[in-house]
Amino acid sequence: MSILVIVESPAKAKTIKKYLGSGYEVIASMGHVRDLPAAKLSVDVKHNFTPKYAVIKGKEKLVKELKEEVANSEKVFLATDPDREGEAISWHLATLLDLDLSEKNRVTFNEITKTGVKNGMDNPHAVDMNLVNAQQARRILDRLVGYRLSPFVSQKIRRGLSAGRVQSVAVRMIVDRENEIKAFVPEEYWSIDAKFTAPSRKVFSASFYGDETGKMKIENKEQADAILARLDGASYSVKSLKKGTRKKNPAPPFTTSTLQQEASRKLGFQTQKTMRTAQELYEGVDVAGIGTTGLITYMRTDSLRISEEARAQAADVIGSMFGSEYLPEKPRYYKTRANAQDGHEAIRPATPSLTPDRVKASLTSDQYKLYNLIWKRFMASLMASCVQDTTKLEIAGANESDTQNGKYCLFTAAGYSVRFDGFTKLYEISDESDEKGESSFPELKVGDNTKLKELTPNQHFTSPPPRFTEASLVKEFEEKGIGRPSTYSTIITTIVKRGYVKRESKQFVPTELGEATTSLLKDKFSRIVNVKFTAQMEDMLDKIDAGDVDYVSVLDGFYGDFEKTLEKAKAEMKDVKIQLEEDTTDIPCDKCGRMMVIKTGRYGRFLACPGYPECKNAKPLVLETNATCPKCGAKVIERKTKKGYTFYGCSNWPECDFMSWDKPTGENCPNCGKSLFKKKGGIVVCLNEGCGFEKKASKKGKKTDE
Repeated sequence: MSILVIVESPAKAKTIKKYLGSGYEVIASMGHVRDLPAAKLSVDVKHNFTPKYAVIKGKEKLVKELKEEVANSEKVFLATDPDREGEAISWHLATLLDLDLSEKNRVTFNEITKTGVKNGMDNPHAVDMNLVNAQQARRILDRLVGYRLSPFVSQKIRRGLSAGRVQSVAVRMIVDRENEIKAFVPEEYWSIDAKFTAPSRKVFSASFYGDETGKMKIENKEQADAILARLDGASYSVKSLKKGTRKKNPAPPFTTSTLQQEASRKLGFQTQKTMRTAQELYEGVDVAGIGTTGLITYMRTDSLRISEEARAQAADVIGSMFGSEYLPEKPRYYKTRANAQDGHEAIRPATPSLTPDRVKASLTSDQYKLYNLIWKRFMASLMASCVQDTTKLEIAGANESDTQNGKYCLFTAAGYSVRFDGFTKLYEISDESDEKGESSFPELKVGDNTKLKELTPNQHFTSPPPRFTEASLVKEFEEKGIGRPSTYSTIITTIVKRGYVKRESKQFVPTELGEATTSLLKDKFSRIVNVKFTAQMEDMLDKIDAGDVDYVSVLDGFYGDFEKTLEKAKAEMKDVKIQLEEDTTDIPCDKCGRMMVIKTGRYGRFLACPGYPECKNAKPLVLETNATCPKCGAKVIERKTKKGYTFYGCSNWPECDFMSWDKPTGENCPNCGKSLFKKKGGIVVCLNEGCGFEKKASKKGKKTDE
């Protein structure tokens, strides 16, 4: 009889099987096997919030097969992911498979390498019920809010809407930012830039700072003109010159949050793509000459800890690649923030000696980009500082009368040059913007006269706060304590998919639906969409995790007030219905002439007459494109599969069977005049049978899949 190891995914099973060898059987549970059934609340609120779990529909056969494997095994180990959710999956498996929960049958792998798997198997432990209960509390909280609040929101705004404990707060953050932008009143200010010629005839730049009394703010053109008038006929000289050096230190290795932010900035990845690709790198990739191996450590972590073994391996690689001068005098250690769960190391390459170039041929494009980012960030975090020579310069300008009275105007300039590149030889943080920039100054000394070459006044206006991008929203989540890094991807995906926000030029903009829903929730459920309250709930989940608080008491403390608030809101809005402008179309009703509105029913969105019940006219919502069918010449319309995927088909269906996953471009074929379509690879093609025309998509107005 063999030893059975149950993991979550087939890819992970394949990698672990390679390291365990004969005598072990490794199979996958395919993620969760048990959950709260979706058809009802599935939580008994009257009896300690007891959850009513059931085997997930479609997984009955898998559970039966798992039971058979357990019956034929000498011993069973549960090796699901090393986090709360993974612990909960192990608990569900143990319960379904009748495993002893007090037995040490739980193993975790921080990295799926030979060393990582061996360490995990050598240190089994019992399922951690504190972690399980923290995950149960989150699941039950979300179910209570979602299943009790969503029907209310749907009834008052639009059928089919949902509200969530964390998603609603995320939408509020985006709506609040949009309101700040709308309310923002720009303020005028001015700057004055100068160009001077040194005695060596080399030209350099400086900016107006103030006068002998200190820094001055130029608020309007009149003030700027007054300064220019004061400088009419002025002479300029070097008032002060300071030279120094500074050290620029590397950023720490990635946590889940910082990986999502940097992948968004540098690679244009959405959080969902980042986490999916990182999971693939963690679970294992078939590397030429090595075989299947995990390339990074576990990607759901907020710790900055690095194992001494990995540190030593990285130092060897840095020394051999760049030289010993690129290693710091003392090893770098990074402090993990106070409220972090320090269960895992920081995200790092599992084997530092496996450079991105070494594995590139074995990875997909996305895998390579992300591995390259992780590898470089980790290696740079352990490298020597960048040393810069800095210069700060003050130029005083005064005309003859000001000189006699001890008055002057002050211009400043600053810059640096790199003495030793250090970690920057390998990696630069993408959001770093050095205010001073790198610039070289001519050789100057205090008292040197400089000749004014150019004096330019510039008008500016203050800018409103920027809309959230994927990176800045994740950063805001982390700073405000909203959700956990492992949930950020799901939160963002959900609020976009459900139409509360949309992406415009990679920025998040609330829809009218998002604004209306947020307004309703802020008015009637201010506690639910309160950022601080949501962060406090995360803290309570952490306390459950640590064993300091009983999870039932947390649920009880939340639900009592929530239920009272819900009943009060229902009573106050008994006959109220919120109408959205964005639901109104310019399509007239065939029967009464009113402009039809978009409604959502059991089978999706459709057009309906707003005169219901006097007029009950309704018809399918057809999204026309500007393309014509290459087969029959009728309009091509946008359609969706049952799973929500978009495709394009002929409006004459079923008489004409044309359909395509390729999106119409709005252009016509230069050969046959039919509509052109764009394939995923960026190729524009003609789908008219026998034509064969194709070309590369124009870069103008190009949009990425992100």
